[in-house]
Parts: sequence; C-alpha cells; structure tokens
Amino acid sequence: MARDANASTNDSAGTGTGGGPAGRLLYGCMGLGGTWEPDPYGPADVDAAEAAIHAALDSGITAFDHADIYRHGKAEAVFGEVLARTPGLRERITLQTKCGIRLAGPDGPGRYDLRGESILRRVEESLTRLRTDVLDVLLLHRPDPLADPDSVAAALTDLHRQGLVRSFGVSNTGAAQIARLQARLDLPLVANQLEMSLHSRDWVEAGVLLNTPAATGNGFPFGTLEHCLDHGIRLQAWGALAQGRFTGRQRTPAEHATAELLATLAERKGTTPETVLLWWLIRHPAAIVPVVGTARPERIRACRDAALRAPDLTHEEWYELWTTARGRPLP
Repeated sequence: MARDANASTNDSAGTGTGGGPAGRLLYGCMGLGGTWEPDPYGPADVDAAEAAIHAALDSGITAFDHADIYRHGKAEAVFGEVLARTPGLRERITLQTKCGIRLAGPDGPGRYDLRGESILRRVEESLTRLRTDVLDVLLLHRPDPLADPDSVAAALTDLHRQGLVRSFGVSNTGAAQIARLQARLDLPLVANQLEMSLHSRDWVEAGVLLNTPAATGNGFPFGTLEHCLDHGIRLQAWGALAQGRFTGRQRTPAEHATAELLATLAERKGTTPETVLLWWLIRHPAAIVPVVGTARPERIRACRDAALRAPDLTHEEWYELWTTARGRPLP
C-alpha cells in the first residue's frame, strides 16, 4: 500500500542519516570538475575540488549536492577522488545526487529520462564515480512528461531495498506532481529542490500576487510551498546566492540598492552580505535549506555564519530586503 501522503516526515527530513541533508546549508558541487566540455579532468581539478570541500566543512557545511550531469559527470568523479584520499570523510557527510536529465550528445537531444531502468543505471554510474556504496539522498532532477510514475516508484523502491539509496526527493517539481508520485510510493519524499533566492522570487511572490494583474506573469506552481511544508518535504534552494547579483555583479538599480542594504545589514550584525542573503531564505517558515553553489573557497567561507548562526533578521528587515530587490512596493 502506498504511503499516506499526510504522514509527517519532519523528524527525518533534516537528520542526514537517511531522511535528507542535515544542517542549514548544502554545498552545491556543480562548479567542481573543470569545464563543461566532455573532456577528462586533471589533478588540478581534484585539488580545486578538495579546497572547496574543505572550505565547506570548515564553514559547518556537511551536506553535499550533486547531479549526474554536472560537468558531464566530472563533478561526481573529482568528489570521489577526494573521498578516496580522505579516510573517514564519507562517514562525516551527507551525500546527495540527482538524475533524470540527459545532455545532448551523439545518442540524442537534450531531454529528460525518468524511465525506471534509466534511474537504476544512472544511480549505479553515480555510485561508481563518487566511490561510495550508498547515496544518502537521490533527487529526481526534473519531471519527465513521458515517465510512468509506477515505474519510477518501482525503481526507487528497488534502490532502497538494495541499500543503494537511503531516501528520495524531487527537484523543480510542483505539488500535484509530487502528490502523484507519492501516492505510488511507500517511501516518503523528503526534499524538493527549487530555484529560490532574493533574485528569483516567484516562489514567495506567488502567494501575494493573487487577484492582481501581475499574477499572470508568475510561473511558480501555487501551493507547492504549502504542500511541502504540510507534508514534511524539506525545501532546498538552488541559485541561493543569486549568481552574485547582490554581492559583486550588480547590474540594475534594484540590484545596486539591494547590495547596499545587504552590506549595511551585514555590518550591523557582524557578518557578511552572503550570510544575510542566505538568512533571507532561512528565515522563511518553510525551513528552506540554501544550496551554496560557488567553487571559490573564500566565497564559501563568507557563508559560514548562515550555517552556524540562526537567521538574525527582523520581520521588518526581511520585508525591506524583499521590497528593495523588487524595486517596487508590494501589491
């Protein structure tokens, strides 16, 4: 019988021992492994990955997020090299990867592929590259319109039964899609990774633009945050640092104003603008876990307080950041 989708998973969703990543932050490994070309990686790429991983660990981050497509698999492979050269590291961390996107190549166009046999094959390949026997979390990277949810559920159940994956989640997925898969799966879905930041605000604006003309331009599936919160599904935010738009790469007047506000708040609170930017996500009641996706050790360390300190933002400061980034008042 499929698991009751109303059963809470909050106790396991943040443990890092089978129910999803622990802690306030995830380190996103997309920047590891060299170029996005399907060329080999080298020793310098492994050294760079090791520096980033240790910067994350030094900053209190012990959960690491991958995908099988990152750098054509090289991100997982260099991470596996670091695990091999660092005895005991695997036992100290939570390891998460994603599957379901196929990059364009000789075998076909860029596409999504969540056929059951493909999921099983991709997980086996990820385990080999990561040099580990088990994944703590597997996310389905994007919905596949051709996927049979019964086949997907059977593959996930098989991976869990074999002891290859401890827990499962989704990414870039709406409430109705989550509910449809969960109805066929006894195991709880523990995470949903979405693009969420002070720049990519559709996720928060969807709830306040109802009954306004601006609602038609918001593509976020309304009710997804509420569904995840009500069903114990931990929200993970990719793109959480907004690609540096507020911490060095400002282009618009709103971005410049937001950068100034972040700097002012950071000085007031004795921390960094990157930390305040992440606190804005963590402060939301949906228990959002930001993904820190930079490969630069100094920028990883700038996020340290977000991992180690509770978000120090008042109600008014949170709204001031939101409205400043919007560049216009709320409706």
